[in-house]
Amino acid sequence: MSHNTDLLTPYARSIGITVCEQDELLKSGAPVLMVTFSDTVQGRPSHFHGGAISGLLETAGYTALRIQLAQGGRSDVQLKPINITMQFLAAAKAETLYAQARITKLGRRNANLELECWQADRSRPRATAVMNVLMVAPASD
Repeated sequence: MSHNTDLLTPYARSIGITVCEQDELLKSGAPVLMVTFSDTVQGRPSHFHGGAISGLLETAGYTALRIQLAQGGRSDVQLKPINITMQFLAAAKAETLYAQARITKLGRRNANLELECWQADRSRPRATAVMNVLMVAPASD
């Protein structure tokens, strides 16, 4: 399974988020995104900024949702955030940070997702989030 970086927003690309192509991380079907540590994402010395972590989680959610919608023939749907709730669990230090989304509900108008990011050990998440998205179909002429 290969996912194109065209799924990523200009913001995501600007902070260095990429789609992970490691087969063992892609087994669940949803893409795993990653960002390597750099000055662009640094908050306090040698740690990720909370905004960069939030951006990675949100990007993972929208990417998984866009892929699922495209597979269902709904790629023209506009995604609008309803809310997103972040939980920062542990400091994300100066090493690669990964994130993946799980769609818990995909309806006609709303989607609910659970998001998780981790570093070397997936069983020790650095942050999690819950995201709710409104899906608006294009107006028919």
